[in-house]
Amino acid sequence: MIKAPASIEEELALLVDKVRRAGALALHVKAQGLIIDYKSDGSVVTNADLEVNLWLKEALMQVRPDYGWQSEESPDTEVRLSKSRVFVLDPIDGTMGLTKGSPYWTIALSIVDNGQPVAGVVYAPEAQELYAAGLGLGATLNGEPIRASGKKTLEGAHVIGDARIFAKDIWQGDWPRMLVSSRPSVAYRMACVAAGRVDFTLALTPKRDWDIAAACLIATEAGARVSDHLGNPYHFNGKSSLKPSLVCACEPLYADIIRRCEHLLSLDHT
Repeated sequence: MIKAPASIEEELALLVDKVRRAGALALHVKAQGLIIDYKSDGSVVTNADLEVNLWLKEALMQVRPDYGWQSEESPDTEVRLSKSRVFVLDPIDGTMGLTKGSPYWTIALSIVDNGQPVAGVVYAPEAQELYAAGLGLGATLNGEPIRASGKKTLEGAHVIGDARIFAKDIWQGDWPRMLVSSRPSVAYRMACVAAGRVDFTLALTPKRDWDIAAACLIATEAGARVSDHLGNPYHFNGKSSLKPSLVCACEPLYADIIRRCEHLLSLDHT
């Protein structure tokens, strides 16, 4: 007899439990002393990234051995392409922030089913914030429902990201006056949109599946819109993990942001 797939509620409960444990591990590793190294592309990696990755892979694949695996800190193979459900993990999103003392680094974990996330968790252990969502179940922060803001105009909007983007000469008009703040984790920025703490986040640099899959579900379940800068929706667990850009915004602002970006067919110059 073929076993029925786990329900979304079961999948979400699994992610929440394992990510909480992984968060405790990351805090322990940090307390013992971070070992900082650099990857071939120059990006920072620490022993916390590697230990969280190893522990979560073993813990999750033990209970879901037929699932695929995709992680920033694991060698990628095409085996995952044959799996209907895949774990997608960024063991530490915002590693640079972790090394510099920011509390807003996260563990971002999702289950992708046929290209779309159905359960996702973004956990910031030091900030004691756990964002979670299941497809059709809504989004929560520490167990309480969250909702994206209803901000209707960009004037006075709160955006989280790199303030330098809006000062570039690539735009066909000035952006209104906005409050811009920063956080090291892309997943955390998106979670802040989901919680209504900020109104949108925008990135014109490439992201990877593991950066955004979990937070994409959390944001959309909270009523926000998520796509690349041209309005194209995301599909996960494809041959390439690369996504060209990111727009995550509350519903009323989304169309205006996309309109301002639509002439940027190539991002090579940004």
